[in-house]
Amino acid sequence: MVVTLFYIVPEATVVPHAAKWSILLLICFATFLVPLLGLLGMRFSDTIQSFHLSDQKERLVPFGLVAIFYCMTAGFFYWKLNIDELLITTLGMVTFCLVALTLVTVFWKISAHQTAMGGWVALVAVLSMKFYSAPMFYYLLMIISISGLVGTSRLYLNAHKPGEVYAGFGLGFAINFFAYYSILLA
Repeated sequence: MVVTLFYIVPEATVVPHAAKWSILLLICFATFLVPLLGLLGMRFSDTIQSFHLSDQKERLVPFGLVAIFYCMTAGFFYWKLNIDELLITTLGMVTFCLVALTLVTVFWKISAHQTAMGGWVALVAVLSMKFYSAPMFYYLLMIISISGLVGTSRLYLNAHKPGEVYAGFGLGFAINFFAYYSILLA
């Protein structure tokens, strides 16, 4: 999502071009590498049985841990850097989706992959409405197609049932669409 903001629709943010790569690396470190190391630690300490997290209850601790890392990252960007409202909103919405996903996981296993894809589709849909152009339309179609492929793969691998895939996508799309719409178009 941040790559979309920085490089696909650069006019959407006020982040200086020279700072984009550094910010992207910081976000990748805090929201991918650190949680990945935490997941590896949980696997090797037998806190989780596998990286597939097939059991609904087993997903709570990893999702909670990742939500904490995202919360810390969003907080850092909000309180310390505060360089771009749309970037901070994106980090905040991803964090909010992770917290919602973790809470839903207490009762029902839904697709985290599709939650992320729903958020990405929502971002690109709203950006397409604000910065309409033929390339944005094709980018939106590409993201929708990728989302469909991800959902299909989750079904093919028997990782989820159709309702879990649809619910994940719906959760990510609804939360992000309304947030981005209110910031960019309202």
